[in-house]
Amino acid sequence: MNKNELILSAALVLLLLSGCISTTTGSAQAEPDEADAAELNFQLGARYFQNGKYDLARDRLELSIELKPNNGSAYSTLGRTYEALGNARLATQAYEDSIRVEPKNFEVQNAYAVFACKQRSFSKAEKHFAKAATHPENDNAEVTLTNAGVCMLQKPDFAAAESFFRQALDRKANFADALLQLCLLKYQQEDFLGSRAFLQRYMTANKSTAGILFLGAQIEQKLGDERARSDYVNQLLRDFPTSPEARKVLESG
Repeated sequence: MNKNELILSAALVLLLLSGCISTTTGSAQAEPDEADAAELNFQLGARYFQNGKYDLARDRLELSIELKPNNGSAYSTLGRTYEALGNARLATQAYEDSIRVEPKNFEVQNAYAVFACKQRSFSKAEKHFAKAATHPENDNAEVTLTNAGVCMLQKPDFAAAESFFRQALDRKANFADALLQLCLLKYQQEDFLGSRAFLQRYMTANKSTAGILFLGAQIEQKLGDERARSDYVNQLLRDFPTSPEARKVLESG
């Protein structure tokens, strides 16, 4: 696995994890009967989406919005549904409506940012990630900031990506995903001392995997520290003898 493959695989995992569905409804009041019906259809639509029944999800979500047109989360989930149905135009419209009706909902901002990044609308993505991350009720802003950094890597804008990752660490000093992303970024930039430092910080708070040990061996090889490289390789072969990384080490001699 080369350095670009490592960075790409980590980025994809983070973006996939970032798109959870919120079941928080809008704050404005509707008539009691309509509010109950809107909520029921929203919950059903979200459940259908999670189960991959996208046509049913679309129908329920559209009915929920008809009954209560100020629920940004319903629009956002409808946007994800249209994504899954392959209709980028209607997905864009739904996400934009979600921002229009609930501009202060950080979950809606985050969902739109993820979508914009997938569409390679990086300026929009950066803008909405930043809004979501700075919202006072976002208790997981380090996740939002890390996802923003991952998005900037795809642009690519390494300076912006590093800034977002460091902001994530300012929020939570030992946040594993941000530490690993900075390790990979420094490796790609051939700053191997920096890469080593972030990997060591990562390893102090997280269990080692075959991929992490393999990466450590690569970093030490770049730095010319054969003893440190051997330590990583020996641990890899001892703890993960059947892993693809162990096979690569054995095949390379």
